[in-house]
Amino acid sequence: MTEERRPRPSPIDRMYLAIDGVMEVLLIRHGEQERDMQTASDFRDPPLSERGRQQAKALGESLADVHFDAVFASNLQRARDTALALTEHHDLEPHFIEDLREHEVFRDLPADQPLDKLITRELLRALQSRLINEKTADAYPYSEGSAEFRKRAVNAVEQAIWTQRGERIAIVCHAGVINAYVSHIVKSPYDFLFGPDHTSISVVVALENRRMVKRLNDSHHLRNGDVDLTSS
Repeated sequence: MTEERRPRPSPIDRMYLAIDGVMEVLLIRHGEQERDMQTASDFRDPPLSERGRQQAKALGESLADVHFDAVFASNLQRARDTALALTEHHDLEPHFIEDLREHEVFRDLPADQPLDKLITRELLRALQSRLINEKTADAYPYSEGSAEFRKRAVNAVEQAIWTQRGERIAIVCHAGVINAYVSHIVKSPYDFLFGPDHTSISVVVALENRRMVKRLNDSHHLRNGDVDLTSS
């Protein structure tokens, strides 16, 4: 019996990495976090809200039959708990990478001071205007700078990719990290390209040193009949 030969990939296939040997990297945003934050400490590491826990459950169930070679996650509790909702359907434990944590907004504020005294409406209005016009993390006062954050986020994602070679990995992290990595791939100067929904899936394919964006902000698992759990 003659072995059937697979057609050679075209130059277009090669350009978009639609060829054998690539690894899928699922960049997954955490579930919705609690919004009731009184101090800067609450702001930095809030837990999942009830809706966020439902989103994480829906994510895990939607990917229960998908093979993963490894799951990586930020060590912040909203990402950690989302990753655990995914790995409970697989014989895996998440690997936590501290540098996958979110952009450290207002990190230099006093930790135990009331937020409403430190972050005023006037400051937020000015910040909103700058973010719309500049689309850069440098717009945030008292915060991690754009270049510092992007370097950290990109290096953390690349650490996960090079740690576990295989068919597919998941990285459960944050909107800022996902934006930073996608911006790095497409060589955008902006830190904010799009707003990922909670537990949305963005897919990058990786082969050696080449990276290609395949899909962004897929949150179909949050819509089931009349039930819509989407949030951003």
